[in-house]
Amino acid sequence: MADKTNYDLVIIGGGPAAMTAVVYAARKQVDMLVISDDIGGQTMWSSGVENYLGFPFITGAELVQKFEDHVRTFNVPQEYTRATRLARSGDVFNIDTQDGRQFTSRAVIIATGKSPKMLNVAGEKEFLGRGVTYCATCDGPVFAGQNVAVVGGGNSGLDAVVQMMKICPRVYLIERSQSPRADAIMIQKAKADPNVEILTNTTVKEIVGGNFVEGLVIDSVDGGNLRKLDVSAVFVEIGLSPNTDFLNGIVRLNQNKEIPVDCAARTGIPGLFAAGDVTDVPEKQIIIAAGDGAKAALGAYAYLVRLPVGETWG
Repeated sequence: MADKTNYDLVIIGGGPAAMTAVVYAARKQVDMLVISDDIGGQTMWSSGVENYLGFPFITGAELVQKFEDHVRTFNVPQEYTRATRLARSGDVFNIDTQDGRQFTSRAVIIATGKSPKMLNVAGEKEFLGRGVTYCATCDGPVFAGQNVAVVGGGNSGLDAVVQMMKICPRVYLIERSQSPRADAIMIQKAKADPNVEILTNTTVKEIVGGNFVEGLVIDSVDGGNLRKLDVSAVFVEIGLSPNTDFLNGIVRLNQNKEIPVDCAARTGIPGLFAAGDVTDVPEKQIIIAAGDGAKAALGAYAYLVRLPVGETWG
């Protein structure tokens, strides 16, 4: 833990957008700090990445490791904590962290990504870590040989199904809509596997069990068709929310709580940039986040070199 608290640039986040920004800013020899309580972000959750240029197939963990190895060659300091407040004072930004410290910077790149949404049903919080999980890649192998349920028919949900159907005798996919919303190839893989049962027009009512999850109570969307599934795990894959709560009104958010940015990753606040899934950029993909991170870093550098000569930070 370094004593230095003043920087030209602070990058908040640890996913592909943040790590790419680090590489581009480091090559410009920007004095910077990274603040993040994790490395890899959502990429770590993916069992297989098949659309990142140069890698016909690579696991999310392997891709993150390559990113991290690259970043570490620049020896950029990182504080493993969470940003809890971002404010502007005059021409500088103040960043408060979860461990009670404050850092000051001339420019900031927000690349905090998104967090999983919760079902908000009985038993979800009670069984968190005891059968309720939001990461099949992280926790899936623990439930090999057991029946499991995946809630959510988007790409993340189908990715979890494809992972679990290889190691579980029964995988239930629960989807509120009339059909899954994932890419066609993912749906085809799930439908072709005899271990998978897809339950559409279905909603979760309760997660039940003793010390650990033992079942999932479901019902039809219009009610009157209660059913209990005997499962040992529930993988919640119903979407993600932008990690923007710490911004405290410093920047405008859209209706989805994402940060609107222009084509240069600018937020409209001088010196404040944003990149990756936390922004309103469409198509949340690893390669898009990485490109956004590069643009944000180059934009931050251009901003910094045009500032008047002033006090040298410590």
